Amino acid sequence: MDANSSSVIVYVSYQGTPDTRFDRDYYVTRHLPLCMQAWSKYGLLGVTALFPALDEEGTIAVCECVFRDEAAMQASFSSPELASVMADLPHFTDVAPTRLRGVMP
Repeated sequence: MDANSSSVIVYVSYQGTPDTRFDRDYYVTRHLPLCMQAWSKYGLLGVTALFPALDEEGTIAVCECVFRDEAAMQASFSSPELASVMADLPHFTDVAPTRLRGVMP
C-alpha cells in the first residue's frame, strides 16, 4: 500500500499525577463526540479513550484518533472547528495535551 494512502493515527496524551483534575466521564461522553462531530467530515474515522493505571506522575489519559490519511489529519487540525475542540479542554482538565503521530500500514 502506498504511504500516502495509509491511515494516520494521532495519540493525544495528558500527563499528570493521581491528583490531576481529569473528568473521564465528560471526556468520553462529551469531548470525544465533539471531536467526531467536528472532524469526521474531514476524515476522522474514530476515537478511542485509554486510561492507564496511575500510581504516580505519568500519563493519565490517551486518545487514539484514526484519520483516513495524512490529508484528513491536516485538514482536521487546520479546520475552523479546532478552536471549539480546544476551547472544550477546561471542561475536563487543567493540563495541556500533547500529540504523537503515527502511520498505520
